[in-house]
Amino acid sequence: MTGHYLIFGPPAAGKGTQAASFKEHLGVPHISTGDMFRAHLKGDTAIGLQVKDILAAGKLVPDTVTNAMVAERLAEADTAQGALLDGFPRNVLQASWLDGYLAGRGTKLAGVVVLRVPEDELKERLISRAEKENRSDDADPEVVQRRLDTYREQSEPCIAYYLDQAIVPVHEVDGVGSIDEVRQRIQGAVR
Repeated sequence: MTGHYLIFGPPAAGKGTQAASFKEHLGVPHISTGDMFRAHLKGDTAIGLQVKDILAAGKLVPDTVTNAMVAERLAEADTAQGALLDGFPRNVLQASWLDGYLAGRGTKLAGVVVLRVPEDELKERLISRAEKENRSDDADPEVVQRRLDTYREQSEPCIAYYLDQAIVPVHEVDGVGSIDEVRQRIQGAVR
């Protein structure tokens, strides 16, 4: 199964965890903008220095920076048959940009997976993750709430964008349960 897919969900919905097995199911590479930004931060690259304070405040990186980073990654040879995008697009402008970018390469999205998790569960997961992984951005309750609000205000409209187009299958999946249960739900939805 090849093509470009998106995995959507708020912070701590399990996108990264599920992407590990979902990419194998699809046979395409996993592209996580969060991982890319963390690598840039760790490497003190120009992008890392540019986005450090933005990410620490729980805000979103400007579209121009994110789009350029994604375009660079999608231009690599291993994405010729598709990719699983995680954490992108984060708003409708990025979704529209992605559609145009893919069309320019003679392709389009094959599907969208949306992980649904109640907000109380997300907060618990973020706090637990902060303790386990020493991620200070997830330890501050105000930053956590800001991240969830930002997702709801800017990223959730992308789901409506894809539903309104009705040309891309959108699979909504319950993201609560064991890793295996959620994995099976995703793979069952995308066949």
